[in-house]
Amino acid sequence: MKYKNKIISSIAACAMLLAFSGSTLAEQFKIGVSVPSADHGWTAGLLWWAKKAAAEIGAKESDVEFYVVASSSGTKQVGDVEDLMIKGINALVILPHNPATLQKVIEEAYAEGIYTVVVDRELATPAQDVFIAGDNSGLGRVGGEWLANEMKGKGNVVVIEGMQIPINKQRVDAFNDVMAEHDGITILDSQPADWSTQKALAVMENFLQKHKHIDAVWCQDDDMLKGVLQAIKESGRTEIKTVLGGAGSKDIIKMIMEDNPVVRATVTYSPSMVASAIALAVAGVKGETMGNMYHTPTRVILGAELVEKDNAAEFYHPKAAF
Repeated sequence: MKYKNKIISSIAACAMLLAFSGSTLAEQFKIGVSVPSADHGWTAGLLWWAKKAAAEIGAKESDVEFYVVASSSGTKQVGDVEDLMIKGINALVILPHNPATLQKVIEEAYAEGIYTVVVDRELATPAQDVFIAGDNSGLGRVGGEWLANEMKGKGNVVVIEGMQIPINKQRVDAFNDVMAEHDGITILDSQPADWSTQKALAVMENFLQKHKHIDAVWCQDDDMLKGVLQAIKESGRTEIKTVLGGAGSKDIIKMIMEDNPVVRATVTYSPSMVASAIALAVAGVKGETMGNMYHTPTRVILGAELVEKDNAAEFYHPKAAF
């Protein structure tokens, strides 16, 4: 009887040991998320969506741990990525401050087998498993088509550009191509304001001094649009009937919903793309496909959607940072 009890005890102990070993050996995944710090509304939204996705996915996926870091410069971001690699991350989601500055360290992460998702700003030499971004050319084209229609194919427009990086050129080139189809529309001026509200205010003040009659403003970005509106208000000018930004900030969408007389539309380029990037990284590092897809995408371009009053509620996120 004692011998039988010893056997049962040994079996129970082995079972406990196996159970314990199984729990300790269960694979855990570390995912690093690196984004620029919130230096304007869109990047504030980016960080907000990154934290939201990490919290929500982390609550559902107990085998995933997230590290979300925001960097004030490209140099700081290089250091942040190196620190994440030291932590032993299995996947990296990154929106580069400046693709040229981050090229080397992202290449190093990718070469080490870290599942890499690059967001928004494409590298000169691809080094990633997935690239995800909004449709920059689409933003310029959709905005241009809407604005040309609002202007009925004639009038004067000024353009306020973003930072002088490739995605800005894609937007501006597409917009200019649409405007070139309308002989009655003249682009009076086109200057950069780095997606900054204050810089856009200064550029628009300059435009108002230089040009006696302006019918419309395209500034491709809702942060800059706020500066444009302030400059127009302070100038007392009343001939400007349409101001179009982009990216779909909650403040501008609310203006659209409330029938603002000059802000009647925007075009999406949502910072929520980083949340989708995080979801792609989780699926990728686990070797899974998303939903019922039959393949894992390597390039995802999110459509540029025109937002007007009739569909604005679909894109309105009042709790978001942008």
